[in-house]
Amino acid sequence: RNFQIKPRARAGPHTRDPLLFEDTSSAAPPMNNQGYYTPGYNMGGAPVGGPGDAGVNNLFADPMASAAMMYGSSLANQGKDIVNKEISRYVSVNKLKYFFAVDSKYVMRKLLLLMFPYTHQDWEVRYHRDTPLTPRHDVNAPDLYIPSMAFITYILLAGVALGIQKRFSPEVLGLCASTALVWVVIEVSVMLLCLYILSVHSDLSVFDLFAYSGYKYVGMIFTVLGGLLFGSDGYLVVLTWSSCALMFFIVRSLKMKILSSLSHDSMGAGATAKPRLRLYITVATAAFQPIIIYWLTSHLVR
Repeated sequence: RNFQIKPRARAGPHTRDPLLFEDTSSAAPPMNNQGYYTPGYNMGGAPVGGPGDAGVNNLFADPMASAAMMYGSSLANQGKDIVNKEISRYVSVNKLKYFFAVDSKYVMRKLLLLMFPYTHQDWEVRYHRDTPLTPRHDVNAPDLYIPSMAFITYILLAGVALGIQKRFSPEVLGLCASTALVWVVIEVSVMLLCLYILSVHSDLSVFDLFAYSGYKYVGMIFTVLGGLLFGSDGYLVVLTWSSCALMFFIVRSLKMKILSSLSHDSMGAGATAKPRLRLYITVATAAFQPIIIYWLTSHLVR
């Protein structure tokens, strides 16, 4: 038989399998020669410069919106200036900084002066060109750093004392802190009223009075420590010593401030009685300190 050999058909090129799902994602951004994506690609899929950016640009381009923003910023600046002016009206920031211009050497010398004032001779505050020297340069200058730190230390020590006696609670500690602060405010207010009634023209400011009144916290700390370490007997001994030292310190310090102003306003009716009244105020202020120290510390020592 004659067999005819049919040529085998050559297989066509291999085609890829059909995709089950059609890829509808956006194409990747083109890459430049360095292998980085070209700018202008938004990861969220929206092209840069789309409707969102156009809205923002239109907002800033709107003259009414720009005017409103400028007006709002001007109002904010005016409000800030008014607040700063009101604060400066009642509290001088620069003057307040003066009472915190201390260093460690001054703090040690002042603490020694508060507890052992009997050997100190010169109690006059020194001046330089009609300006009192800062506390770090004059140990006689009043400061607010020691009263502030002493007040915080007293509150912490009161918490320790109440904890030892199993009487600690946040309410009791808060009452102790508020009572100690209120008594100082009352004392300063009474002093200001008395100085106003007697028309005393001195360089004593409210900060000065708060400083002299706040020095009692130092004696209160040592008094409570004496009671915790040595019992009631130690408490009474330290209370007596700190009270006498503080009274001596207050009399000598305020004497230079109050009684030295007699030369400025010694004229007029009743001028002869003013020195006696001013001395009474000074002594009464000093005698008031032991009462407050005992009132604020006696309940912490049992």
